Amino acid sequence: MPPIKRPTRYGYAGPAGGKVSWVESPVEYRGTTVQVCGLWPFGTGASTPTIGAPLGRHRYTNATVCFDPISWYERARLISNPSVWIQSEPAMGKSTTVRRMLLSLAAQGVTPLILGDLKPDYAALVHALGGQVLRVGPGLHRINPLDVGPWQQVLTHVTDAKDVEQIRAEIVDRRLNAVLVLATLTRGHPLTSAEVTVLSAALKHLTERETPGAAQPVISDVLRVLEEAPQQVRWVTLWHDDSELEHYRRETEDLRRTLRALIHGPLGSMVEGQTTATISLDTTALCVDISGISETNTIMTAATLVTTWAAGFGQVEAAHRMADLGLAPPRRFFLIMDEMWRALRAGHGMVDRIDALTRLNRSKGTGTAFITHSLADLEALPHPEDRAKARGFADRCAVLMIGACSDQELDAISRIRPLSAAERREVLSWATPPSWSANPDDDVLVGRGNFLIKVGNRPGIPVHLEPTEIEKQLGNTDFRWARA
Repeated sequence: MPPIKRPTRYGYAGPAGGKVSWVESPVEYRGTTVQVCGLWPFGTGASTPTIGAPLGRHRYTNATVCFDPISWYERARLISNPSVWIQSEPAMGKSTTVRRMLLSLAAQGVTPLILGDLKPDYAALVHALGGQVLRVGPGLHRINPLDVGPWQQVLTHVTDAKDVEQIRAEIVDRRLNAVLVLATLTRGHPLTSAEVTVLSAALKHLTERETPGAAQPVISDVLRVLEEAPQQVRWVTLWHDDSELEHYRRETEDLRRTLRALIHGPLGSMVEGQTTATISLDTTALCVDISGISETNTIMTAATLVTTWAAGFGQVEAAHRMADLGLAPPRRFFLIMDEMWRALRAGHGMVDRIDALTRLNRSKGTGTAFITHSLADLEALPHPEDRAKARGFADRCAVLMIGACSDQELDAISRIRPLSAAERREVLSWATPPSWSANPDDDVLVGRGNFLIKVGNRPGIPVHLEPTEIEKQLGNTDFRWARA
C-alpha cells in the first residue's frame, strides 16, 4: 500500500508540488468602503498607511503612497527613529521628493531646516512659504561660530544655580566643538589633548563673564584670552604660577598661531566677527543658502557648514529648553542634509558633527533626511576613523528610499537592507532607457521620480512622484539648459 501523502505548510512536496522556498508578496489594493463594499468582508488591509506626506502613487496598484519620517515615527509608530536615507543617480528626483515632504510637514506645524543649501535646491520654496532665507558666503552674510543664539535669553529665566551652571557648560561645549573643527580645518590635523584643555578653559573664562544683552564673543576674543593668560586659563596647564608664564606661552604657541591663522587667513572673513544675519526659528521654514561659495573651495564650505550647523542646532536646543521651562510651545523640526557627499568630504571633523546629529535626532524632536548619490561616498573619505563612523549613517536610518542605481550599488545596499530579486529588477529598470529612439518632446528622464521605500526586511514599496507645475518652478535644477 503506497504511503499516504500529507501536505506540508507549502502544499504537497514532490514534482509539480507546491513546495517553494520564497513567495513574493501579493499585490494589494486600496479603496473606499463605497467602492469595495461588495467584497466585504473579504478585503485586506492597505499596502501602505495613509499617514504622512502624499509622495505619489504605487507603481502597480496606483494607490496613494504617503510617507515622511516624522509622521511614520510620531503618528503611525512604524519606524524606530525619524530618519530617512535617500539615494539615486543624479537628476532622478531626490530633492524633489524631499521638497514634497517639506511642504507637507510645514503645513503640519513642523519647521523645516536646511542649514547649508549648496546648490541651492530649497531657497525658492522656503521663500515662497514665507520662511527665512539667509545667504552666507564671501561678500554676503556671516555667522559667528561662537554665537549661541537665544541661550542668554534662556539663562535670564533660570534661577536655580545648578541649572545655570549646566546651561553655561552646554554653551562652552557647543562653542568648543565649533572652534575645534575650524582649528582642525586650518591646521590640517586635530589639536592635541593639552591644547583642547586650554581652549576649553579660555571659552569657559569668556562665557562666565558674559552679560545678558551684550555682544557674544568672537574668535579673536579667544585668542586675546590665551595671550593675556589669566589665572583660570593657566591653571589647567603645568605652568600656573606667575613665575612660569614663559613656559605657558611656549606650550600654547602652536594653538595661538593656529587661531591667528584662522582669523587672518582665507577663512577669516567667514568666521571672525559678529553675526550679520541672525537665524530665527520663529518662521515657517529656514534655509541657509551657501551656494555663493565655490564648489572647489572645500575648506570654506566646511567652515561655513560648521558655523551654520552650530548656530542652527543651538537654536533647536534652546527652543526645546524654553518649552521645558514653559516659556514657549513645544516645537518639532525637519532637518534636511542634501548633497551629503560634499559635506562629508569638506574636511576632517565633519563626520563627527553629522555622527552626533544622527544619534540625537529622536531625543531632540528632529526628523532627518540624508540625501546622497551613492554609498561609495561614505568610503571615499581620507581618514579611516571617518570612514568607520560614516558607514553607520545609512544603517541607522529607519527608512531607505532607493532610486535608479547600478547593479554594483544595489550590492552595497543589500548589505544594509536585503533586496529580493524582483526589487533589484525593478530598481535596475529605472536606469535603463526602453529604446534608443528618443522623443524630443518628452522632458521626463527614464526612472525620474521612481523610488523604492524599504523599511527593515519588509517588501519595498515602489512609488512614482510626479511634481506639480509649481513644484517644478520652485525646484528646477535644469533651468540653465531650458534657458539655452
